[in-house]
Amino acid sequence: MNSPRQPRFSIVTVTYNAGNVLESTLLSVIRQTYPYIEYIIIDGGSTDGTLNIIDTYKASLACVISEPDKGLYDAMNKGIREATGDYICFLNAGDTFHTNHTLQQIVDSIRGSSGQFPDILYGETAIVDSKRNFLYMRGLSAPETLTWKSFKQGMLVCHQAFFVNTGLVESYDLQYRFSSDFDWCIRMLKKAKHIHNTHLILIDYLKEGMTTQNHKASLKERFRIMVKYYGWTSTILHHAWFIVRLLFKPEK
Repeated sequence: MNSPRQPRFSIVTVTYNAGNVLESTLLSVIRQTYPYIEYIIIDGGSTDGTLNIIDTYKASLACVISEPDKGLYDAMNKGIREATGDYICFLNAGDTFHTNHTLQQIVDSIRGSSGQFPDILYGETAIVDSKRNFLYMRGLSAPETLTWKSFKQGMLVCHQAFFVNTGLVESYDLQYRFSSDFDWCIRMLKKAKHIHNTHLILIDYLKEGMTTQNHKASLKERFRIMVKYYGWTSTILHHAWFIVRLLFKPEK
């Protein structure tokens, strides 16, 4: 009896002058015990030590592109075009898989669930410090059952812990500079028929500061995206507190 085919994962890391945090991400992928991986690096033309670090591990990389881009989501679109696996995952520089066995555990979780690979796989995210010490679990936890309507409550699943079957994948919408991943996840969920909760911690997310200006711009974009998919009434009812804060919090 033939064994079922094993899914192949396309892991994409987008970088730009990330030399101080990139190596831990690279090693997190390279040390996975699951063998069916292609690792893609999309670099924006770094001028620090990023390219030297990438070159050190080039034997383990399926594709490296280093050139100027139009921003984070333009770089991610390049990664989509290069991906040939069954699933795509975007692992930011500084973030890592939770353990060296994470991908194997994902595959184990979907075995026997159906004759085909699920459209989307998702799980939980832990927040860690620069020394990879656990701080706390992500504030928004993954729901037991995830649908496109779940994101009325916000981005309940971290982008890095959201694996999409490449047969469904579309490009990121470049009209959004800060929250195109939020829009992308909703679009993918709307297309998906089989969404699988792995019930695993998949990602260790590096706690980093975000400027107040960019954070507020991101919130504004998310609000626009919510209105686009869920309408004004639903968005206002779910996020009355957010609207008050957005409208009345002074600029810094």
